[in-house]
Amino acid sequence: MDFKGSDTLPGPRAEDQLPQTTTAAAKIVIVGGFGVGKTTMVGSVSEIKPLTTEETMTQAGIGIDDDYGSETKTATTVAMDFGRIRITDQVVLYLFGTPGQERFWFLWNGLFEGALGAVVLVDTRRIEVSFEVMGRLEECGVPFVVAVNTFPGGPRYPLEDLRSALDLPPEVPIMECDARRRASSRDVLMTLMRFLHALSLSGALT
Repeated sequence: MDFKGSDTLPGPRAEDQLPQTTTAAAKIVIVGGFGVGKTTMVGSVSEIKPLTTEETMTQAGIGIDDDYGSETKTATTVAMDFGRIRITDQVVLYLFGTPGQERFWFLWNGLFEGALGAVVLVDTRRIEVSFEVMGRLEECGVPFVVAVNTFPGGPRYPLEDLRSALDLPPEVPIMECDARRRASSRDVLMTLMRFLHALSLSGALT
């Protein structure tokens, strides 16, 4: 379609427009190490076509990038993923998925700015990656919940054992999820919103 000579540009698609009932919006970040399912979660739950910044993994990253799962994973997020979901007719969440490769972690602080809360995605095959992720959120004062993404063939542990391994305070929610499933990803976001609401009532969320 040629828009040359036109005084108007095409607007957003009808399905991408916010409903007129929307009165509040919140920024949520989806955080985790490489390959934990951040892009998958944003894509599965977003009601609009998600924006992704995935680039093909090449041999140039050998020895620099995390190559875990390289036998099946061919692309990696280099900036962010973006999606949107309505929690109610009035409340909309803007979802920002962070890049997983460590050399792009310098972008995290910018993505954390203004975030109401976060979802930390955990892969039980590499649970140690989660410690720095949670540490960065704590440094930035962003409250979070932990979602254990269940990968086929991955080890399964009782949630309380994982809470202990991650040294999570008792009030921080932890749950299993399947980032490929919209309902499961939505449940994680609803858990986060309930947690944030409880923090606001207690005065811990300012």
